[in-house]
Amino acid sequence: MALSSTKQLSQTLMGIPIITFIFLFLGLHAAAPTNFVGSESLKVSPPEFAGSVRDIVDILHEVTSILSEFGGGTGFGDSRVSNAISDCLDLLDLSSDALDWSVSATETPKGKNNSTGNLSSDLKTWLSAALSNPDTCMDGFEGTNGMVKGLVSVGLGQMMSLLKQLLTQVNPGSNHFSATEGQGQFPPWVKPGDRKLLQAENGDRVDAVVAADGSGNYTTVKDAVLAAPDHSLKRFVIYIKRGVYHENVEIKKKKWNLMMIGDGINATVISGNRSFVGGSTTFRSATFAVSGRGFIARDITFQNTAGPENHQAVALRSDSDLSVFYRCGIFGYQDSLYAHTMRQFYRECKISGTVDFIFGDATAVFQHCQILVKKGLPDQKNTITAHGRKDPGEPTGFSIQFSNISADSDLLLSANHSTTHTYLGRPWKQYSRTILMQSYISDVLRPEGWLEWNGDFALDTLYYAEYMNHGPGAGLADRVKWPGYHVMNDSRQASNFTVTQFIEGNLWLPSTGVTFTAGLGV
Repeated sequence: MALSSTKQLSQTLMGIPIITFIFLFLGLHAAAPTNFVGSESLKVSPPEFAGSVRDIVDILHEVTSILSEFGGGTGFGDSRVSNAISDCLDLLDLSSDALDWSVSATETPKGKNNSTGNLSSDLKTWLSAALSNPDTCMDGFEGTNGMVKGLVSVGLGQMMSLLKQLLTQVNPGSNHFSATEGQGQFPPWVKPGDRKLLQAENGDRVDAVVAADGSGNYTTVKDAVLAAPDHSLKRFVIYIKRGVYHENVEIKKKKWNLMMIGDGINATVISGNRSFVGGSTTFRSATFAVSGRGFIARDITFQNTAGPENHQAVALRSDSDLSVFYRCGIFGYQDSLYAHTMRQFYRECKISGTVDFIFGDATAVFQHCQILVKKGLPDQKNTITAHGRKDPGEPTGFSIQFSNISADSDLLLSANHSTTHTYLGRPWKQYSRTILMQSYISDVLRPEGWLEWNGDFALDTLYYAEYMNHGPGAGLADRVKWPGYHVMNDSRQASNFTVTQFIEGNLWLPSTGVTFTAGLGV
């Protein structure tokens, strides 16, 4: 089990808890002028903002303490309860970090963080992640007797309510950069030469080599990850030679700036088969999971082979802020890609699945990706996305641009190809947001385009939109008539969901070397 947030935050400085020390320090300066650095990003003073964070952290401690009482046991003999508790401790630990970054950034905007330089965006991203984590914690108790969930649900609900209020204390900021602005204003962790790494030949500049045949430094990906330094401000590059690696890999939050390079989508494969039916929570079912900030992967496949009958079975889960997946395969059935939180960019990836196979509460842009709908269970409806935005103050959403949505080969060859109903998405949470633009849509899609989650839930609060798509499935005449569905005809509207404006990509993607289109292109 990972260290709980209680343990992390109880580390002391001269006998005083670090988090208390921070707030005492802030309190000593409460009478100082309110012209704080970074205050232009807040509607309140940084000490007032920090005080609101402290209230949330106090509740987080209480919930963590309750969960820790059960965490060392067997979850009443129920492995699913035990797994959910373990998830919650990790998730609340991630929220603790996000809150810590937020306070630190308001006091020292140019600190050593993987930030974009757009403080408002950073704060909204981190607070949104802090909000998503307790919600995911509660989701993990699905299918249990609910006793532990009942003990912590009040505290988690209070925490989420306060986080929603905290989001309103952050100014919207400006995301309107030109196509070249910010080129050289890379985050402070970027070192000269980093931007060339993705374009280098394998082995040109690596720190560790993984090879199943023993010809590298390590035979497993997990061992190479463990060897990487914690909180590194420079890239640690792992080259994974061709082969199928049957392992579940988790890159913990301390492993910053890892880059993994494989030999190609169908050459380097990390494969697992955990699933909800098999006893895992959805969160923990991931074959490959990454929380450490600044992660980059190129030319690797992440797959979950559990199959449609085992329901939720994640191939890739990312909570990594400013992460990139370039020319990667993400293959599964239900819940293949869990873009859980933070800002993410996917370029030239292949993503396959059946139900909600791109889901989560991240702010993610997908460019030039192949999104392939697979053959699922009999009479099962396929939904490509299920975005999980819980509050209108969150900056999160999925933007799919210049991509191709089609049936995978197994669905094309099946007898029920023509009767399988496929939809662009459905609203997992109340403010679900997904935009599809400038993409090809095959006839795999139903004419109505989108599917309800449960009756009229979220149909007036979601934001789904389409802009300048083409192909036999792109016709708009028979699309849903929900209040939250939009056909965009204005390029200015669509620009809000481009790399430049949606994930501040011009401020950090150039450093990675990945190809990207900043705006709407031609």
